[in-house]
Amino acid sequence: MPGATGDFLLAAPAQLLVSEEEPESELDHAPTEPNPVVVIAPGGGPVCVGCGAQRIDADGYCEACGRAQPRPRDHQERALAGVTGVSDRGHRHHRNEDAFAVAATSRPGGSPAVVAVVCDGVSSATRPDEASQAAADTASEYLLEALESGADPKPAMHAAIMAAAQRVEELANEGPLEPSRNSPACTIVSAIAADGEVTVGWVGDSRAYWFPDERAGSERLTVDDSWAARMVEAGLMEEAEAYADARAHAITGWLGADAVEVEPHTTVFAPPSAGVVLICTDGLWNYWESAADLGAVVPADARTRPLEAAQELVRFACERGGHDNITVAVLPCLASPLSTPYTPTELSLPVLGAGEKREI
Repeated sequence: MPGATGDFLLAAPAQLLVSEEEPESELDHAPTEPNPVVVIAPGGGPVCVGCGAQRIDADGYCEACGRAQPRPRDHQERALAGVTGVSDRGHRHHRNEDAFAVAATSRPGGSPAVVAVVCDGVSSATRPDEASQAAADTASEYLLEALESGADPKPAMHAAIMAAAQRVEELANEGPLEPSRNSPACTIVSAIAADGEVTVGWVGDSRAYWFPDERAGSERLTVDDSWAARMVEAGLMEEAEAYADARAHAITGWLGADAVEVEPHTTVFAPPSAGVVLICTDGLWNYWESAADLGAVVPADARTRPLEAAQELVRFACERGGHDNITVAVLPCLASPLSTPYTPTELSLPVLGAGEKREI
């Protein structure tokens, strides 16, 4: 039976067993660095990342030096008070199929709340970049409205993921499907920091981690919807063995029209000390799978300098090869109840630049 592994039936349809390889991207920057940031001149219009001229033609080339310019989604950053996000195309994919949204608001009583959503488009599906962006935007907007109305974060998280799933499903009817590929699809992980707690929700294998300032007690807050996680959960393999298997990243849960059933996972976490919650796609955690290993490369001052920490993590992933798109969001936390790191004031840093073998 296609997709069957022992006693487990993977939810991915049989036609996804074969994945088409993407052509490697041509590097126009140091192969250990993230993609260049698209800079918009004060008078409007992008500035050439090579010579600085504001003469970019309709095809994305500088008329002064001839250099091809990065696309807006190749590298994006956004920082608010209490949450920050960075996304990069990496070095091997021809486009960034990850997407993220970060937002800050207030609860009805005036207490602050922040939201981060990270999505990873399924490369073997049609228009994965559209799927991830639609899911991130939909979930973020839903969560903001729910928090501002006083809704409880945990059911709001569940409902937001279901709303994102519905939006991604609708994409299948809004454009042609590519031959040999399935409907638009993505994974999702999201975090809310409000009222002294962090609420996490997810579908797929994008992850959330907790890293205390002292790093002792670092832990993963999510469990992957994947072949490897099922093997470990069933006691059939040790974690290291399962994730070393070629089938490890076959996901068993995703958002999309061909998902058998969307079942969001949610958990509520009260930070026991000062630290950060980090949510990310597998473009980061593939290099440092365990919480202890990833915690060793998270900058020590991540809570006080979250944007710089996210930038460093993206750079580290690029230095290791940048084999996938990389997206990271960092939420600084104090010991519960949360206090000063969370304010609804936005910093002036806009977005820059604008299943087995379901490989993402």
